Amino acid sequence: MAMAMAAIVQQLSLPKVVRRRGSLSKRSAKEWGVRGALVVLAMSLGGISIANSLAEVVKGNDPARAHALAPGNGKITALLAEKELGEASVERASSETVQLARLAVRQDPTAVQAVATLGLQAIMQHNPTMARRLFTYSQQLTRRDLQTQIWAIEDAVTRGEVADALRHYDIALRTSKRAPDLLFPVLSKAIIDTDVRTGLVAILAKKPGWSPQFINYLANSNSSPEVSAIFLAQLQQAGVRAPQDAVAATINSLLASQSFEIAWRFYASVRPGVDRRRSRNPQFSSDVATPSQFDWTPANDAAINTSIQRDGRHGLFDFLVPSSVGGTLLTQLQMLPPGRYKLEGRSTGINQRAQTAPYWVLSCHGGGELGRIEIPNSTQSDGAFAGQLQVPGTCPVQMLALIARASDGVGGSSGQINRVQLSPVI
Repeated sequence: MAMAMAAIVQQLSLPKVVRRRGSLSKRSAKEWGVRGALVVLAMSLGGISIANSLAEVVKGNDPARAHALAPGNGKITALLAEKELGEASVERASSETVQLARLAVRQDPTAVQAVATLGLQAIMQHNPTMARRLFTYSQQLTRRDLQTQIWAIEDAVTRGEVADALRHYDIALRTSKRAPDLLFPVLSKAIIDTDVRTGLVAILAKKPGWSPQFINYLANSNSSPEVSAIFLAQLQQAGVRAPQDAVAATINSLLASQSFEIAWRFYASVRPGVDRRRSRNPQFSSDVATPSQFDWTPANDAAINTSIQRDGRHGLFDFLVPSSVGGTLLTQLQMLPPGRYKLEGRSTGINQRAQTAPYWVLSCHGGGELGRIEIPNSTQSDGAFAGQLQVPGTCPVQMLALIARASDGVGGSSGQINRVQLSPVI
């Protein structure tokens, strides 16, 4: 049976093989030539495809190598021209680099880097008319080319068109990851101009993606903290809430420069309802992740452990200090007008000998103490404490602080402040 099947298969298949061999033998030299040419073309196309793929991989780091791999790729030629312009002298920029950029445009009329390179060359050659034509064309091709937007900014500034310049700032910062490093330093200094500040507030009121990054940069830059405070206050009025860390950085910069009144006015603009005659956040309920010196500021170091803990509408200040260790636990800067004040509050968990009990102190900023108020053990008077302090007219800025004394107890000192407020005596 198997032998019979094999014979049938052989009978069926052999003629086909014979016929195929016959057809191969009958092909002409012309047919073989055509087939060979097609094979060579396929191999060439494969080589070109591989070269282009490699060129795409290396073009960012080595545009010269990428151009060598894919000399007909207009966008890669444009990248090489852009790189060479940055490294070239004016003379060279007017010859080899420009020829390369022109080649790139011929290869690909949408190669925006080449158009921008030619525009820069026109500027270097003192040909503003040609530069404007080229950069206008570049702008029509794409809004994502950073060099084009920078030229548009400079051109608008030259013409005195603040709104147009800010529009191009916005476009650049929306579309380029490199733009913040280049443009934030310039923009943070430019807001000293009232028109720039007003126009920028209008743009940030639309909440572009770069807004928080710029606000934080501004607050932590070396620009004028007074101008930064005015700008952030205007943003607040326009419905843009500045991040807490930017607010705190601006306030603390103002205080460091002794601009106390400006610092307080800015603080009041972003913390509506505060009263300079009273300490703030008496029940530690406000959610201030990054406090300024006008907010409660816990002091932590390697030995002292403090925290503000919140629970819904209420909170408390908790501290734990090892034995034989003392120091500042909590502070809040004040700008109390002259007069008599009372400090009232409540504690829990404090159990110390009188000599080692914590206390509140009000000090003149940069000067001496104005008075102390001891905190008795929490088992007395249900933890309530109170006292009075006098603020003289010669002390416009004060610091209220909670101080821990060194304790000889095994467990050190610990406890919580549930409420505290400094307010005028009526």
